[in-house]
Amino acid sequence: MTKLPDRRGRFGIYGGKFAPETLMAPIEELEHVYFTTGTSKQFRKELDCYLKNYAGRPTSLYYAESFSKEIGCRVYLKREDLAFTGAHKINNTIGQVLLAKKMGKTRVIAETGAGQHGVATATAAALFKLECEIYMGELDMQRQSLNVYRMRLLGAKVNCVKSGSRTLKDAINEALRDWISNFKTTHYVIGSVVGFHPFPVMVRDFQSVIGKETRRQILRAEKRLPDYLVACVGGGSNSIGLFHPFYKDKSVKFIGVEAAGKGLDTDYHSATLCKGNPGILHGSFSYVLQDKYGQIHPTHSVSAGLDYPGTGPEHSFYKDAGRAEYYGVTDQQVLNAFHVLSEKEGIIPALESAHALAYLLENRSRFNPDDIVIVCLSGRGDKDVNEVARIEGVQL
Repeated sequence: MTKLPDRRGRFGIYGGKFAPETLMAPIEELEHVYFTTGTSKQFRKELDCYLKNYAGRPTSLYYAESFSKEIGCRVYLKREDLAFTGAHKINNTIGQVLLAKKMGKTRVIAETGAGQHGVATATAAALFKLECEIYMGELDMQRQSLNVYRMRLLGAKVNCVKSGSRTLKDAINEALRDWISNFKTTHYVIGSVVGFHPFPVMVRDFQSVIGKETRRQILRAEKRLPDYLVACVGGGSNSIGLFHPFYKDKSVKFIGVEAAGKGLDTDYHSATLCKGNPGILHGSFSYVLQDKYGQIHPTHSVSAGLDYPGTGPEHSFYKDAGRAEYYGVTDQQVLNAFHVLSEKEGIIPALESAHALAYLLENRSRFNPDDIVIVCLSGRGDKDVNEVARIEGVQL
């Protein structure tokens, strides 16, 4: 595996700690605790125990035979939809909330877009007996009402963010304001590989369980490494979790799939790596959707979890280094993929995950019959059924 980031939290030129003075103390505290306690054998052993016995790991690597015939190669699905709470987010939240408890914090906060990170944070907070508060954009609360109820059922307070675009970016802004005011008692559980150091490396390390399991499973199933790894990218935690353990395996190609929304030639998308430029957002230097004055562009995606104008610094590094390729798929292509996997395999994917599936459906000619492709099925689609029905005009 790569040793990145360096001691300053930099992946090449990307990453770093662009934080207000009031936050430097809790950031440095977190950095110290993570690189001592959080990386210790004792902590990892305890975390692995919770991941196995509580979160249900390892998740399966499933050969999708019918979907493979549709694409024309061998497609495996890394079934993060089978992890407890229905997505990969639980890998990170158990790690961070366990670390927060060892830091002596009594409260955790989080942002959420699709609601899965909020549910996973509320779940981990209930497990470790910490107070929990979640920030969620008003628009996302409307399209993910089931997850809002789940968070409240788990004992979390859910705050509706009505400022700005009323989506993930604005939820992060409000969570940061809370952390500045309450950092002595509170840990901010960032949900993706974004933000100031050490969050991108810490979240990556917690999510790398995806790629580590995948390596063992595909070698057992096929006796060789895959040709392609494909995953959706918003902030980018599920994709980095899959990619990172294969970083040095140059024969394995990485494909990250972003939300092209209504089209990359429109203003209604969230394709940061396809259409953005390097800049600073939420404490980190990475690719950002911005105008020539550095003002953040509004974003759009059919999937609330990808509706974000930035991405992780490690993804930005992979892009510039040519280690990964990044593409966009439209809302309509995603909705088609949502239906295809449901009908072909009996698996309803999250709309976020359907972006990765849509790339395969739209680029069948790229793949040879003997190619092995692994898709990170980052979450299940229960949360999206009502929204898809609304978009398609189906009366429930």
